[in-house]
Order: sequence, then C-alpha cells, then structure tokens
Amino acid sequence: MKFSVFTASTPEWAPEEAVQHLAEQGWDGIEWRITDQADAAEPGFWAGNKATIPLTGMEDHLDRIATITTDAGLEFSGIGGYARCDNHADVDRMLAATAKLGAGKVRVTTPPLGTAAWGNEPASGTPYPELFANARRDFEWIAERAAHYGVKALVELHHRTITASASSALRLLDGLDPRHVGVIHDLGNLLIEGQEDYLPAFELLGDYLAHVHVKNAVWVNSGETDESGAAVYRNEWAPLRSGQGSVLEYFKALAAFGYDGWVTVEDFSTDLPLAQRTADNLDYLRSTAALAGLRVAAGRR
Repeated sequence: MKFSVFTASTPEWAPEEAVQHLAEQGWDGIEWRITDQADAAEPGFWAGNKATIPLTGMEDHLDRIATITTDAGLEFSGIGGYARCDNHADVDRMLAATAKLGAGKVRVTTPPLGTAAWGNEPASGTPYPELFANARRDFEWIAERAAHYGVKALVELHHRTITASASSALRLLDGLDPRHVGVIHDLGNLLIEGQEDYLPAFELLGDYLAHVHVKNAVWVNSGETDESGAAVYRNEWAPLRSGQGSVLEYFKALAAFGYDGWVTVEDFSTDLPLAQRTADNLDYLRSTAALAGLRVAAGRR
C-alpha cells in the first residue's frame, strides 16, 4: 500500500510547492486535480486552488507536471479529473493525458441525482432510471476508449450522484472490463450517503475496487428545525482522527480483503495549518495501517 495526496486538499500550494512539501514529508505520490475553476480572493478547496491544473489548455501543462512530479521522487497515484461521463470529448482528453503522464487511472464523474443541485446548476429533475441508463451507455464507450489508451477510468462513490454506493457503482460497471474501468471507494463520502459495511462492499466490488480515497466527516445539529419541528442536521468535513468514520476499521477491512493499492488522502478539514495537517495525516495513516495489518510501502523517509 502507498499513500498520496489529492491536490484539491492543498489549495495554498502552487504545484512546485506541493511536490516539494509532500516529498519532504515522505508521501509516496500525488493525485493532481485537473479542472477549470472559478477565481477567488483567497485560495480555497474548490475555487482559487493553486494546486489545480486547468482543463482548458491542459495539454500544455502535462510536460511540466510530469517533470516536477518525477523530479520530486513522487509517483502518480492517479488523476483527479472532473470530466463527466456524458462529455465524451473531455473524457477522451483526460484518458489521453493520463496515458501520456503514465498515471494509469483517472476519475470520470457520474451525473448528479435529478433531485440534486450541482455546482451552479439547479436540479435537473431527470428521473434516476434515465440518468443511470444514459451513464451506462457512456461507460460502455469509456471502457473502450480507456482500453485504447491503456488506462483505467474510475467511478467515485459520491453523495448526491447516481453512484453513491458500492452497489450502485457495481450496477453501472458490471460486465465491463475491470482492467479499464473501476471504482474509487471513499470513506468520507459514504458517511454522507451510500454507506455499506466495508468488507462486504469490497467483496461486492471485487476486481472493480481500483482505488481508495480517505477523508472524514461528521453530522452536526444545525440548530434549525424543519416544518414538522424536527431537528435538521448537516454534514461537515472533519480531521481523520475525529470524524465519525473509523480509519482503523476501514483499514482492517481493506487488509481482510487483500487490498494493496493506493490510498489517497483528501482532507478538507481546516483545524490545522496545511503543512502540519498533511504531515500529521501521513504519520496517522502509516501507524493505523500497521495496526490494521496492512502491508505498507517502505516510504521515502
């Protein structure tokens, strides 16, 4: 098992700073965020993120990203793409970029639920069966294109999308070649929606379990009530050690399943300064993985 950081969670660092800090801390790899984003007065996870590579003109940045990553001694754990499965032109670009970088895997997003507002767009109102059937056709095409490039397209388990759970992701991909499509299991996202017992979910996915994301979350009472007078809860991101998800139990399930791939951290908590947060996360992940009986790479320190 190796550990990397998704650069959505390192918004204050320019790419050269990100690889320097992560390499010095002893991380094995990095997962670059590639998307067009809004500007912001201050760097943020989703806007003004300095460690994000723009999708527009992406191809002009690939040589630079490859050079600074390898020069720092880091590996690519994959690419954190945002191209949606029905945008075939950008999906194909992301697959080609992943092949050129030698990154092996790239996330391809699935549609939000018809009841979910997403980004700056209102809820579409499209029924789930229609969204799902269209996405299945998209992924049949994506699997062929991924095979053409010799890479793997990944579906992330993400709340408020058509693939919030392992079960739904398996339905989407079942029968497609697991050498070229797979699933990102995500501890934190599943605390919000889609939670299934860890080990059975891994067993269900089988060869489709291709990648793991780790972050944590909590549900808090908002202090508000709905029209019936019942309490309204909201989810918030939390540090790995203090969220509702047990990283130790998660790692024990990965060990029982025999997972030996990448674990990518995307910590969106802000309790600690960024450099302290990433360094502490690596220490915690390595010690917790050892407790769980996982075989961990020797590391760079």
